[in-house]
Amino acid sequence: MALTDLPLHSHGRKLVVDLSHEHGLALLSLPPLGGLRLQTRARRAVEEAVLSLAGPRATGAEGPPRSQPLLGPFVSRLAPIHPGQVGEEETADLRYVVSGPRGYLRVLVGMVRANRPWRLVPGLSKALAAALATGAVATVNSTIWNLAESLSAPRLVIATVGSVALMIGWLIVDAQLWHRSTEVSREARQRARLYNASTVMTVGIGVLVCYVGLIAINLVWALFILNGQVFASTTRTPLHAAEYWTLSWFVASVATVGGALGSGLESDEAIRAAAYSKREQERRRILQDDGGD
Repeated sequence: MALTDLPLHSHGRKLVVDLSHEHGLALLSLPPLGGLRLQTRARRAVEEAVLSLAGPRATGAEGPPRSQPLLGPFVSRLAPIHPGQVGEEETADLRYVVSGPRGYLRVLVGMVRANRPWRLVPGLSKALAAALATGAVATVNSTIWNLAESLSAPRLVIATVGSVALMIGWLIVDAQLWHRSTEVSREARQRARLYNASTVMTVGIGVLVCYVGLIAINLVWALFILNGQVFASTTRTPLHAAEYWTLSWFVASVATVGGALGSGLESDEAIRAAAYSKREQERRRILQDDGGD
């Protein structure tokens, strides 16, 4: 019984499990199981696969056809999984796949979970240091105070979206995380879209975690360092809770841009290690080596 956190494809469908009763082998791909309750779903899938391999399998005229489902409980628990096409020359004699929008979404969420996007923040030490330094300086800058007080909530939201998008785009472009398929087939294009979507989501979640952390750190720093009288004399606004929140929010956007610039000091290997699982790193390294050959 083999498990992998890489997405597998067969005849244009996302493969969940391949079984070969003749050889007593099974291969389970974890991403199609989704991102929630993964351990429980994986355990049930392994149980069903092992029971199917260990159980009697009729052959010949009296047995069921090759495509007849043998894992009914497995399918009902993990819908929208259904039997898939198996080629005559393939080792597997039973296959389950996912298809359609729900299947695509489950594979995508499973890939993002396998990449563990929450590791992106501690993995980018230089970018995080640049963001924290930028935030610390911006918090005590009177020009930033005036800008923060003059910005409305919609403009603060635009600043947030812009800074986060800049950070995501910079990380993807600078570390060459965008997947370009050398094949022209429809299945290859689908795989490329899936990999790129998982990259954007993985990096995006990591950057959002970083952004929320910056707001919290900036808020604590502002509470400690700011003087109410100096702030009020500069901005002509009393320093209350709303002012602390607005300033910390705006400074987080400024610091995220600083972090994007600081990420340029990181090596591509460090960014990939922070953004992808080890198996995904190996897959991309193999593709890069093949492209170089």
